[in-house]
Amino acid sequence: MEVDIKKIDAILEEHGLEKRWLIPSLLAIQNTYNYLPPEAMQRVSERMQVPMIQVYQVASFYKAFSMEPRGKHIVTVCMGTACHVRGAERLVDQVGRVIGIKPGETSTDYQFTLETVNCLGTCALGPVMVVDGKYYGNMNASKVDRVLNRYMKREGEAHG
Repeated sequence: MEVDIKKIDAILEEHGLEKRWLIPSLLAIQNTYNYLPPEAMQRVSERMQVPMIQVYQVASFYKAFSMEPRGKHIVTVCMGTACHVRGAERLVDQVGRVIGIKPGETSTDYQFTLETVNCLGTCALGPVMVVDGKYYGNMNASKVDRVLNRYMKREGEAHG
């Protein structure tokens, strides 16, 4: 996806050019592109008059930011102890089979990114999978298929 500098400028104008608006501006840019493109970070640095190293430090410090292209749908599987002993590894394997990627990867069509986390704090619901912030508890392989197929079907309807 090509970075539209006018779109970046509009986001910056909307949030303000003061340094205190750096994080909200970066979040808005990430919501637009699903990651922080280098060209966008450079433009933020220039317009906000914040050194590029400082923009980079903020972007790399917070887990909410990604400097690598991510999918439209973020799939997260909890690997905490409670989820692990209830089959979280099988969930990761099944998600990988369905969307064709491993943890930390993004599908070639940029529709899905698969992540694992150490704990989601929902131990009683384990194993847990989260898609775009929606929690799915007591998961198993067949439920993974059903959940992900819903997201794939939405994409097909939107384009087809």
